[in-house]
Amino acid sequence: MYPADMEASVKKVEATREKRLKETLPRLQEAERQPLLEKYHPDYIKASMRELKVGPNKGDRTPLEIADILEGNSRIDPGKVDLSKADYDVDVLVIGCGGSGASAALLARENGAKVLIATKLRLGDANTVGAQAGTQAADRPQDSPAHHYMDTMGGGHFTNIPELVEALVKDAPSAIQWLEKLGVNWDKEPDGTMHELSGGGASRRRLHSARDYTGLEEMRVLRDEVRNRGINYLEFSPAIELIMDDRGQIAGAVLLNLETNELSIVRARAVIIATGGMGRLHIQNFPTTNHYGATADGLVLAYRVGAKLIFMDTMQYHPTGVAHPQQILGQLVTEKVRTLGAQLVNAEGEQFIMPLEPRDMVASAIIRECKERGKGITTPTGEQGVWLDSPMIDVLRGEGTVARELPAMVRQFGRYNINISKEPMLIYPTLHYQNGGIKIDASGATTVPGLFAAGEASGGVHGRNRLIGNSTLDLFVFGRRAGTAAANYVKSAKPGKPTLDRVRRWQAELEQAGLAKSRPITPLLLPNYARQPYDYLADYTKEMLSAGQVKPA
Repeated sequence: MYPADMEASVKKVEATREKRLKETLPRLQEAERQPLLEKYHPDYIKASMRELKVGPNKGDRTPLEIADILEGNSRIDPGKVDLSKADYDVDVLVIGCGGSGASAALLARENGAKVLIATKLRLGDANTVGAQAGTQAADRPQDSPAHHYMDTMGGGHFTNIPELVEALVKDAPSAIQWLEKLGVNWDKEPDGTMHELSGGGASRRRLHSARDYTGLEEMRVLRDEVRNRGINYLEFSPAIELIMDDRGQIAGAVLLNLETNELSIVRARAVIIATGGMGRLHIQNFPTTNHYGATADGLVLAYRVGAKLIFMDTMQYHPTGVAHPQQILGQLVTEKVRTLGAQLVNAEGEQFIMPLEPRDMVASAIIRECKERGKGITTPTGEQGVWLDSPMIDVLRGEGTVARELPAMVRQFGRYNINISKEPMLIYPTLHYQNGGIKIDASGATTVPGLFAAGEASGGVHGRNRLIGNSTLDLFVFGRRAGTAAANYVKSAKPGKPTLDRVRRWQAELEQAGLAKSRPITPLLLPNYARQPYDYLADYTKEMLSAGQVKPA
């Protein structure tokens, strides 16, 4: 059901299948890798980034869209927020409730802490539910954490923080077991062993999945567990500022009720940021796989109180995002499609890269095919892409494999009369993941006392490129570690007097740098094409907005 001019290319894909069955493309030579990235990967476009002018990462380069929000104006007037009374008084406040936030809350509670979850949308609304392919863990006899470690380091171009990768791979098998005990229905072989696949950049089969609904299944059990254990949570209540005390420690947060525009004060001895990524900033105007809450709020909150960020000049553009139909532009086409045997081919039906190279390499090769070699396919709306030949899966693995292994993909394309077991999918790179984030240690602690981070909001685990299945693993490994560490931290913490002086100092820093009148109000909370909840803004910010001195979020 493709338009006629695209159908001509589909016919070429079909005509070359028999030939491609006999082809095995070699991996890229080491000498080819860096030049490919430097010429075609979006991270290497110098004009798309600038240096930060204020904050703990002053002088570091980051995408323009991220730089603007990190240097943003606060949403509150410190002089009009009363900290003398708290609406909630807890040990640990978890901001965000995807896989990492839920895991952190559960472990903090297990370790004796009184926990509150504050989430911007509904409980469990997060990028986690969109994760399709699976979760890596080296738990097969022919595998080991050492192999997983080397694959992860290699995939990140050996820029990852080694201690974090060590924690990731060592905790991986126990994370899989933990999730199964909670109720995750992993795909199994007839003999009861795990059904595992390989992925791009992996040397072994270690990808645990639940068809192509893996993240949704993981989040299902975590959300239920949070409710079953009676952990208190607030929906539609994002944090808009962190509270410090006069000893330089985290002391809680200011929350906003998106439905009533009322502010709430949470007094907490430790805060865990688990707010996810930044895909809805649409870096370089790329479409994104991310949910609507992914606006980098946690980075802003942490940066404003002095937490160091890391690897903020590198984003992951998933090589296979939907390029057609337009209604689902940018949505994820899971890497599992390639692990099952689908091939990447151009308009002439030719393979141009081994499908299971690391993601940044594959994305760069696709961009090269479209932008330089002129062998992409152009849609009626002007999008470009190449074919992901999904029917090859049934050819290689037997009729019905696509329907059995990829039910979500079948439904997604079936709504538009595209049968992916018979027709290829048109794909192009899409903004998918924030490789960097808040710098943490192996316990999830940041550079600010009492502040922890986990999941996509944190940085250092994946280096400059993340491998398939390590994102969901990251959630459960560092979510659990951060929850445990935060609960232990509060047992000996000695709180001081809560204050918003850090916000005052931040605003003064912006004024001194000449930025206050040109930067947006942050955190954004919602994408800039959504209706913005401005009612609650501080008077001084409202005045700037009305005068056109501050750009609306």
